[in-house]
Amino acid sequence: MRTPQVLGAAAAAAVGILAFAPAALATPPGDNGTVKIHDATTDEELPRNEPHVCTFYLQSFGFDAGQEVSWTITEVPPTGSGDTVAESGALVLDGEGQGRSDDLALPPGHYRLTWQFEGENGAAKHKVFWSDCADGEEPPAEGEEPPAEDAPGDEETGGEEAGGTTPDGEAEEPVAEETAAAEPGGDLAETGAGLPATPMVAGAAVLLAAGGYLVVRRRQAASRR
Repeated sequence: MRTPQVLGAAAAAAVGILAFAPAALATPPGDNGTVKIHDATTDEELPRNEPHVCTFYLQSFGFDAGQEVSWTITEVPPTGSGDTVAESGALVLDGEGQGRSDDLALPPGHYRLTWQFEGENGAAKHKVFWSDCADGEEPPAEGEEPPAEDAPGDEETGGEEAGGTTPDGEAEEPVAEETAAAEPGGDLAETGAGLPATPMVAGAAVLLAAGGYLVVRRRQAASRR
């Protein structure tokens, strides 16, 4: 009789079904997968959670294909009140249940990620992390570029060069200095005070000599009479 064999096969099948039942109940469709806080400077092939980041992105693994996800990041104590939403967004996972947000940057502080998805049966996924940039520097704001440095040679010097240019761009010619005194032998007419005294003295002597000669001649003529 084959009745014992049939009963044994049925019992084995029942045991197998019961063995897989807990696993099916533990991971119902929609509640699979996990999400990570991923440092933007870390290799994407390392799917580990990084609770201290500066610039980062959200990375999900193992969810159902094509699930729609919405997420929010809120400030939490000790640096926040727990009510302020710092960032939020949404995305659709690919055929392997994976997804990645854009790169994010938050001011230094403590934050909590809430990851909600389509078909969710239990609680949403959560992650708590710190935004902590090196050297206390805050990440740049979105669309902000670092200030450009001055190019060498653009600075204006305080001194002025001789023979420079005027504000209109015309070259300046140095002004010739005036001489302190006129050069001798110029074209200026000389005054009488500037004539030499020697000719005047000689003329006076001639006149005196002539007068003396006339006096002597008159005396000689008188004595002859």
